[in-house]
Amino acid sequence: MTSSPATSSRTGLWLPALALWKREIVRFLRQKNRIIGALATPLVFWLLIGSGVGPGFRLPGLPADMTYLAYFFPGTVVLILLFTAIFSTISIIEDRREGFLQGVLVAPVAPEAIVLGKFLGGMTLAAGQGFVFCLAAPLAGLPLDFSVVARLVPALLLAGFGLVGLGFLIAWPLDSTQGFHAIMNVFLMPLWLLSGSLFPAAPDSWMRFAVMANPVAYATAAVRRAFYGDAAGFGALPDYGTAMFASGLFALLMFALSVWMVRRRRGAA
Repeated sequence: MTSSPATSSRTGLWLPALALWKREIVRFLRQKNRIIGALATPLVFWLLIGSGVGPGFRLPGLPADMTYLAYFFPGTVVLILLFTAIFSTISIIEDRREGFLQGVLVAPVAPEAIVLGKFLGGMTLAAGQGFVFCLAAPLAGLPLDFSVVARLVPALLLAGFGLVGLGFLIAWPLDSTQGFHAIMNVFLMPLWLLSGSLFPAAPDSWMRFAVMANPVAYATAAVRRAFYGDAAGFGALPDYGTAMFASGLFALLMFALSVWMVRRRRGAA
């Protein structure tokens, strides 16, 4: 059963998208353990790894007075974004199991609205939790004035939007949350480790090319530049504009591929 384009267009884009966005937010607020898990795990990572490496952290190309807790802080923010955005898309599998997704697919709603609602919901959760963690930036010696916040918020939103799209593409064809977790464990951590969050890649190593091809690395660069600005020396780290442009292209690609997958599933329904 499919809906005609004319019928779908009558419902508009934003009304169903905002309804799905609201559903994601309400579901999240009813699951308090997700809030603790998304914030507590990266916080423990930051404190344990940052404190352990701290005294011996000296790398060429980085500001001389930078501690490892300060270097690792933007990477921890991206870890929160990554975990929250990707795992918010588990709701796709749960919605399919409960029959809600099938109802949405046969409703007179444009595929773009379905995808946009899911993306906005996950992006709000990821960027919101990432920003809450950023309030601790002064503890790491990082600035948090108006200019930093003005660069940080767009970086968090754009990175969250793209990462939700990555999770959407993986979750959409799956029927099992266990399978989703298995793929994520193999896929997520290497993406984060190769993003420059833990340490910068050497300019003449193969890892440098892997980092340049990794979309999470541009999210990390955007968050890091939001704190330090483009004038700070970080070796070959992209400037804020380049990182935001690359993150925007990745987000658009994820959205387009997600809409294509929903159209394909609706055509087969």
